[in-house]
Amino acid sequence: MGLTFPVNPALDPKEQKLGELILYVSQKSASDIYYGSTKLNKILYFSDFLSYRNWDDPITGVEYFHLPQGPAPRRLLPVRKYLIASGWLQLQVIQFPDGKTQHKPVNLREPDLDLFKARHISLVDSVIETLQGLNATETSNFSHLEVGWQLTRKGETIPYPMVFLSTKLLTPVDRKRAEQVIREEEGRAVA
Repeated sequence: MGLTFPVNPALDPKEQKLGELILYVSQKSASDIYYGSTKLNKILYFSDFLSYRNWDDPITGVEYFHLPQGPAPRRLLPVRKYLIASGWLQLQVIQFPDGKTQHKPVNLREPDLDLFKARHISLVDSVIETLQGLNATETSNFSHLEVGWQLTRKGETIPYPMVFLSTKLLTPVDRKRAEQVIREEEGRAVA
């Protein structure tokens, strides 16, 4: 068991889980040359929303909102500030030859994985692996394909149920199946 957050009225249990997940993602992504704050936001978003889609159970349950570069946890900055002030995280500033600057979160202690289900950590690992090799711009562009981000404006909350929405048109087979499900549900309601 790792060193966990001390009781802090400024951080609720969801934010404490977010903090531990930031430490975990930073540890797992340490060798990714493209890992920085932008990529962290997207890993957290995809992990929470895919967990909600798969199991109706987000990993942290924190609120996400629309930023121009893609979704991010609304309370990321206060949680990150707390981690840094506690000596558990630092931001390494990296200057790239093209002039861009990366702020790479670096964990300074082991994350407390006792707060998470094994399936959640496995999902986070899968998201990290999927985004491996993508730079911040590519990762942001990938997140812009998400309907929840597309249907919200800057600063608006992205509700978890939006993960079930799609921009794809229904195929005739999909439409026929949907009509069948509706009839079945109507039949149950009458019975």
